[in-house]
Amino acid sequence: MAVDHYENFPVASLLLPARLRPAVTAIYAFARSADDLADEGDALPAERLAALQAYEAQLDLIDVGAPCASPIFQRLQQTIRERRLPLQPLRDLLSAFKQDVVTTRYARYEDLLDYCRRSANPIGTLMLHLYEAPTDHNLRDSDAICSALQLINFWQDVAIDWQKARIYLPLEDLERFGIKEEDVAEARADERWRQLIRFQTARARALMLSGAPLAKRLPGRIGWELRLVIQGGLRILERIEGVEGDIFRHRPKLGKADWLAVAWRAARM
Repeated sequence: MAVDHYENFPVASLLLPARLRPAVTAIYAFARSADDLADEGDALPAERLAALQAYEAQLDLIDVGAPCASPIFQRLQQTIRERRLPLQPLRDLLSAFKQDVVTTRYARYEDLLDYCRRSANPIGTLMLHLYEAPTDHNLRDSDAICSALQLINFWQDVAIDWQKARIYLPLEDLERFGIKEEDVAEARADERWRQLIRFQTARARALMLSGAPLAKRLPGRIGWELRLVIQGGLRILERIEGVEGDIFRHRPKLGKADWLAVAWRAARM
């Protein structure tokens, strides 16, 4: 599921209709490869930005109906044409990936949500278009779910992100709870840290639950897919709370028993 950013994008989900798998795979290939350009390897920031700019130029070609040379964009172009998908969500993704290259701190929670709006919400938007259900109500709830999943991933990966010189915890919240960057560097999971993480998990849970009614409105497979995504995210929050916020030494992840619980809770939604 999407709890772990693009690593768990529902490409091969058994609940995904076969007719949509080529489209989802094409979108995933674009998102995954663009994310890698921003994050992986040892390229310089200027080189990463240039590579992402080249991706944006390919989207411009798709926009005007010109042919694309890259197989990734050829498949994406065909998907967009056949499924009549909007280009803006893909442009938003590239905007977020560019931001990852140059931005390593977020002053306010609102700034972080703006990043989520472009790094996570576009996936939900595109999925709703694929399922022909992009109503305003559905898009609003989808945005809440996707942003919550992105926040959960941030709280889950504080230690990993620190190794990349990034802190996604809002600086205003660090200050509020008396946490300094040195505390993150030293993996200091004291009471101040536990209070900070409790605050962030509560915030992510509230956001997730605000969008959860979407899973009940959407029929069939997409509804079940979304129920599992929601419950998977909520289960990760429970895991974070179970280690009292010490994600430095215990990165929360879901095992077989967790997925059984997730499936049971999804069935009861």
